Amino acid sequence: MNRRFFLSAGIAAAATAAATAASANPFANVVMFDPDTREPLISRPHAAVAQANAIPREIVAYHGGEVPGTVVVDTNARRLYLVMPGGQAMRYGVGVGRPGFEWGGSQTITRKAEWPDWRPPVQMLQRRPDLPRYMAGGPDNPLGARAMYLGSSLYRIHGSNEPHTIGQAVSSGCFRMTNEDVVDLYDRVRVGTRVVVLR
Repeated sequence: MNRRFFLSAGIAAAATAAATAASANPFANVVMFDPDTREPLISRPHAAVAQANAIPREIVAYHGGEVPGTVVVDTNARRLYLVMPGGQAMRYGVGVGRPGFEWGGSQTITRKAEWPDWRPPVQMLQRRPDLPRYMAGGPDNPLGARAMYLGSSLYRIHGSNEPHTIGQAVSSGCFRMTNEDVVDLYDRVRVGTRVVVLR
């Protein structure tokens, strides 16, 4: 009985701490989507781990100054927000740049592509000469199901065939999403959308 009591008390304390942390955040949870919708579009060896550790896509309260339609990437929190009307935002989990590849500022979505081809930039090929010079779009392509290109930079918001990397700092500066989430975001934004990256 004592063990159950302490376990219950520990869970309650953790829930209280989480609620306190959420209230200090300008983004507060409002609605969580059904976990079944987190099923990756592409099945990979790490799919079971990714699903177990999935970052739920959810609508949260937004108290920032950006107008509806703006995409805000919080690099430190590894979250991407699409600002919506009525003081809300859609929140997604993202993978971000690894140490040395972080960046911040404002860009604009200048192009959108479905199942994009991948041509590693020269800078990446210099670091990784083993990479292919070209890979056709498809399930094995590292850009995943959709890509949104940011200005004239080398960076994109894109899907991933490695969903287990979402929520981690592993990229060369791009923002990775699960294929399901990137399709959802892709359908909600247009060319010309402002993207604000916070560090």
